[in-house]
Amino acid sequence: MPEKPLDDPVARLRQDPVARLRHESIARLRRDAAAELCQAEPAAGSGVIESWDLSVGVDGPGTRFVVFTCGCPLRCLYCHNPETWRMRDGSRVTVDEVMTEVDRYRRFISVAGGGVTLSGGEPLLQPRFTGELLRRCHESGLHTALDTSGFLGDRASDALLADTDLVLLDIKSYDPRGYRRLTGASLEPTLRFARRLADLGRPVWVRFVLVPGLTDGEDNVDGLARFVATLGNVERVDVLPFHRMAAGKYARLGLTFPLADVEPPGHALLDRVHAQFAAHGVTSV
Repeated sequence: MPEKPLDDPVARLRQDPVARLRHESIARLRRDAAAELCQAEPAAGSGVIESWDLSVGVDGPGTRFVVFTCGCPLRCLYCHNPETWRMRDGSRVTVDEVMTEVDRYRRFISVAGGGVTLSGGEPLLQPRFTGELLRRCHESGLHTALDTSGFLGDRASDALLADTDLVLLDIKSYDPRGYRRLTGASLEPTLRFARRLADLGRPVWVRFVLVPGLTDGEDNVDGLARFVATLGNVERVDVLPFHRMAAGKYARLGLTFPLADVEPPGHALLDRVHAQFAAHGVTSV
């Protein structure tokens, strides 16, 4: 039998032990991700979080109080928060406890034109906790934002979304095969959620991580730009350059960072991608 060519992915895995270990590691992580969908949601009024932090500019407008929930059904190859993947690794808190922390910074974040953002992990893995926290913040006059992949968008009730002033929607790739390669999951739930947000008129910032060799294809970017242009509720697209700053986290957790050999995008690539969005009338930053 003739030897398989080196461009055959199975042959490469057999001949490259590093590639094989990386492939096996990703497969294990994605089985772990599927298990997260079966986790029981905490009792009403409580949730599981990894931490909270203050941020400026990247998690919504102004200075934000960001709550990082635990548990995620995806294992994105470039994920920079692997410590939030599993619900069982987090800390159980009540909504009242989180609101006590929020109140300590209320005046500061209000004066700075900010608010509260629920991120993760995937906040919609815990929709009761997420919904109640968004409602409490919204009713108290704070701007609210939900950072989500949209993969679990069907779990977000209309009431939850009514208490959300801004959705930060991560559309990681517009190519279905590329999306599955990148995340281990299907693209369609995210697109369905995006259309629903448009129908509800909820403001959205789309977040798109630009990864050389994975998401930078011209057809992929054009497809995403065309889709976003049809929605009518997207205020902007955040083009986020891939980086390797999470590599240390992976090492501390005993994990292999899958994209350790990928270089961040250069200025020419970023300029090209912004120009593609502009050609479709979409604002990108």
